[in-house]
Amino acid sequence: MPLKYPFSAVVGCEYDPTTASGLDDMGLALVLSSISPEIGGVLVRGEKGTAKSTTVRGLAEVLPWIDVRDGDRFSADPHDPAATSPDLLASSGAVVSRPVRLVELPVGATEDRVLGSLNLEKALTAGAVEFEPGLLARAHRGVLYVDEVNLLHDHLVDLLLDAAATGQVTVERDGVSIGHSARFVLIGTMNPEEGELRPQLLDRFGLTVEVAAPRDPALRVEVVRRRLAFDRDPAGFVARYAASQAELTRRIALARERVEEVTLGEAAMLKVAEVCAAFEVDGLRADIVTARTAVAHAAWAGRRFVTRADIRAAALLALPHRRRRNPFDAPGLDEKLLDEVLGDDELPEPPPEPDGPTDPTDGPEDSQDPSEDPASPSDGSGADAGSPDEVPTDGRDDVPEPAGAEADVQAPSAPPAPHPPGEGSSSTVAAESAYRPRLFTVDGVGRGTPGRRSRALGASGRRVGATRAGGTGTLHLVETLRAAAERYATGSTRGPGGRFALAAVDLRTAVREGREANLLLFCVDASGSMAARRRMVQVKTAILSLLTDAYRRRDKVAMISFRGTDADVTLPPTGSVEVAAALLDELPAGGRTPLAEGLLTAADVVRRERLRDDRLRPLLVVVTDGRATSGADAVDRSRLAAAHVAAMRVPSVVVDCEEGPLRLGLARILSGHLQAEHVPMARVSATGLVDVVNGRVA
Repeated sequence: MPLKYPFSAVVGCEYDPTTASGLDDMGLALVLSSISPEIGGVLVRGEKGTAKSTTVRGLAEVLPWIDVRDGDRFSADPHDPAATSPDLLASSGAVVSRPVRLVELPVGATEDRVLGSLNLEKALTAGAVEFEPGLLARAHRGVLYVDEVNLLHDHLVDLLLDAAATGQVTVERDGVSIGHSARFVLIGTMNPEEGELRPQLLDRFGLTVEVAAPRDPALRVEVVRRRLAFDRDPAGFVARYAASQAELTRRIALARERVEEVTLGEAAMLKVAEVCAAFEVDGLRADIVTARTAVAHAAWAGRRFVTRADIRAAALLALPHRRRRNPFDAPGLDEKLLDEVLGDDELPEPPPEPDGPTDPTDGPEDSQDPSEDPASPSDGSGADAGSPDEVPTDGRDDVPEPAGAEADVQAPSAPPAPHPPGEGSSSTVAAESAYRPRLFTVDGVGRGTPGRRSRALGASGRRVGATRAGGTGTLHLVETLRAAAERYATGSTRGPGGRFALAAVDLRTAVREGREANLLLFCVDASGSMAARRRMVQVKTAILSLLTDAYRRRDKVAMISFRGTDADVTLPPTGSVEVAAALLDELPAGGRTPLAEGLLTAADVVRRERLRDDRLRPLLVVVTDGRATSGADAVDRSRLAAAHVAAMRVPSVVVDCEEGPLRLGLARILSGHLQAEHVPMARVSATGLVDVVNGRVA
C-alpha cells in the first residue's frame, strides 16, 4: 500500500512536540471533530490545489487505533457493554486492534451502497435474507470523507448528516429491518466555484473552514519543497515526521479521555448564547455545536473547564456559515464584534460538581494539571494551558497562517468588453435585493441530472414502476419475485426438486420519479436603448432572484449580454451563486445592439451544454426591444440567427422591452422567427419577468 502524506507535514498542520506548535483553522477543526464526533463533522471550502484532500486523508493516520472483535463488520466497541452489533460473530470473536478506517464516499454512490441492502448473492443462491452493510457501517468509529460534497445529491447529504448527528442508522427496506451504530467523523470538501450547498445542508455541518493557497512566497516554496521531498523518498519523508505524528496521536487520545471531564459552567453557557444571539444565527443548533466545540477545545488544551479562549476558537469555526442570510452572503465572521461580545474578562471558574472529587489537590493549582506536567505538551496555542489568561484569544499559536485563509473565495471580476469609440458611454448598475420567486417547472417528465425542480425519472425519488435489470438502479424485490413466480407457474424453469428458484432474467430494477435540474439561459440586450437605469436594475434583480431559486433547486443558470459589436457569456452555466452575483452586478450597459451575435452565442451555449449532457432541458429568455443596429446587415443577420435557434428546438420567450407611444413591433417579429412566445411589457419589472417565465414553462 502506498504511503500517505503525513498530516503533520502539511503546512499549517505541523505539530512539533519540541516546540509545541499548533494548528491552523483546518487542522484544528479536523482534530476537534476527531476528539468529539458529536460536533457534527467539518466542511472544508476552498479553491482547487489547497491540499484539502491530502490533509483529510492524512488525518486517519494520526488517530488512535481502536479495538474491535475479529469478524465484526460493524466495528462495535468490545469494551462498551451497551454497544451491540448485528453480526453474530461479534459475541465470540477475539478482540484485535486495527487502525481507524478512512472511508471515501464517491459522488455517484447510491443510497443502497451508503445504507446497505439485501445480500443479492445469498438471496438468489440460498434464498436467505441477509443484510449487506453499507459505507456508514464501515465508517463506524472512523472517518467518512466526501470529496466534492457539493456535487453529492441532496438526499444523500441529508442521510449522512442525520447519521453523523444521531450516531445511529436504521434500515427498513427490501424485507430487511436492522439498526446499527454509525459514529464517525464526517468530513466534506468542496470548491465553491463548482456550486454551493443549500443553506439547510450547510447548517447541518458542525464546523466550516475556508482555505486558500498561501500568498507568502516563502510558504509556497516550503509547500513545494516538502511535496518534492515526499515524492522523491516517501519512506524517508514519513520517518522524518514520525515523532510529531506519534505525539499528535497521543494528544488526541488524551483529549478524548478528558472531554467527558471538562466542565461547561453556567457563565460559559451564557457567553455561548450571547455570541450566537449577537450574530443572529437561526435556530439553536449553533449554540449546541459551539458549546460542544468549546468543550473539545478545552480538552485539547488540557483544561478542566471552558474558558473565553475556548469559546472564541469554537465560534470562529462553528458560526461563519450559519450567519448567512441568503446564498449571496459570503461566509465569514466579524471578529471585532466577537471580541466585543466576549469581553476582556475571563470567565469565572465553575464550582466543583456536588458528586465530584473534593480533594483540594484537584483544584486549578494542582501540580498534576497537564499544563504543569513537564512531559505534557501545552495546548494548540503554544501557551501554558493551566493559565487561561496566558492563552491567546484565538486558541492558536504563532504559526504563519496562509494569506487569505479567511477571505471570501470569489472569482475575479470579468472586465467589460472593449467597444469602439463613438458608440456611446456605458453604465453599470447593481441589482436590488433578491426576492423569492414562485416555483416554475418544465412540462413533461425528463431524465436530467438530479435536482429539485421539474419531474424526471432517475435513480432517486418514489418508485413508480419496474423494468428489467440493466444499467444502474436499485432492486425492486416485489417485482423480481413476481417475475420469478410467473415463470415458476409455467413449470419450465423450476429449480432442483421442483423448488422455487430465481434467475438473472427475473431481476427487476425500480423506476423512480424524482426531480431534475434545468438550464435557465438569459440573453439580455445591454445596448444603449436598454441602458435606462431602472430598466437594467429590474432585469438584474429578476435574474438574481431566479438564480437564488435555482441555487436552492440545483439548477444551472447562464446569462449572455450583447452590446457594441459583440456578445459575451457574462455568466457561464453554473450553480455558484457567489461568482454569479459578483459578475451580474458588474454587467455594463450602452452602445449598439448586436442582436444576431447574442442569439448565436446563446445557440452555442445550448449546443455545448447538450454535448455535455443531452438530458439537460434549457429555456431561453431573450430580453430585448428587438432592435438590431450593429452593422449594415444587422437585421438580416438577426433573422437568420433566430431561425437557427428555432431549428435547434430551444424553448424560448421574447420579453418585449420597447417603450413609448411609437412602437415598431420588432420584438414581435423576432419572436416569430424564433418560434417563441412574445410577451409585450411596457416596463420590465422583476416580478413581471418572473411571471413570464412561470407562464411559459408551467
